[in-house]
Amino acid sequence: MKAFLYGVGLQFKMDIRSKTMLITCYLVPLVFFFFMSGIFTSVDPTAVNTLIPSMSVFVITMSALIGLPPSLGEVYGGNIKKVYKANGVPLSLGVVTQFISSFIHTLIVCLIVFAVAPFVFKAELPTNLPLYFCSLVVLLCVTLAIGCIIGLLIKTQAKQTMVAMIIFLPSIMLSGIMFPATMLPDFMQYIAYIFPATIGFQAMTAFEVWHLPVLVAVFVVLCIAIALILKIKSRR
Repeated sequence: MKAFLYGVGLQFKMDIRSKTMLITCYLVPLVFFFFMSGIFTSVDPTAVNTLIPSMSVFVITMSALIGLPPSLGEVYGGNIKKVYKANGVPLSLGVVTQFISSFIHTLIVCLIVFAVAPFVFKAELPTNLPLYFCSLVVLLCVTLAIGCIIGLLIKTQAKQTMVAMIIFLPSIMLSGIMFPATMLPDFMQYIAYIFPATIGFQAMTAFEVWHLPVLVAVFVVLCIAIALILKIKSRR
C-alpha cells in the first residue's frame, strides 16, 4: 500500500511539472473560464444559472481527453512499460496512478470554478449540492476512462490529439454548455447523448433520476474495456 501511495504521489508531482498537463489541465481551462464566463453572462444574463456546471464540464472534458492520453502514451508506448515487466510491476499501475493524479488535478480546477464563479460572475450555486458533486465526480471518472482508452490504444501524440478532438468538440458543442441544447435539430439532440458530457451536464442541472445510473454503467463498461486492453498489452 505504501508503494502504491508513493507511486500516486510521484505521478502527481510529475504531472505538476509536465507542461502538457499544466496547459491542458490548468491554464487553458481557467483562461476559458474567465474569458467565456464574462461573455456568456453579458450576452445572456440567465447564463449565471448554469455557469458553474457548464465550465466544470469544459474543464473535465479538456483535462481528461486532451491532457491525459499523452501521459499514458509515454508510459505504455516507451521504455517504462519494459521496466514494469522487468520488475514484475502490474501494467495496471500506470493507468491507476495516472487516473488518480489526473482526477485530483481536474477536481482542483473544478473547485476553483465553483468557488470563484459566484463572486466574480454572480453565478448561481446548484440547487442540490450533494447530487451536483456526485454527478461531477462520476462524469470526471467516465471522461478520464475514455482518456485512458485513447492513451492505451493510440501510440503517437498526434493521433491521440486527433481522436481526442473528434470526441472533445462534439462533447462541447452538443452538450448544452455553449448554448441550450433545445436550439439543436432533433436528430442532433439524440446524437448528443452518445457523449457523456451531455448526460453529465444534465445530471448537474436537471437532477433527474436516470442520469447517474447511466453514467455509472458507462464507467463500468469502460473499466472492463481498459482491463481487456491491459491484458492484451501484457501478452506482447
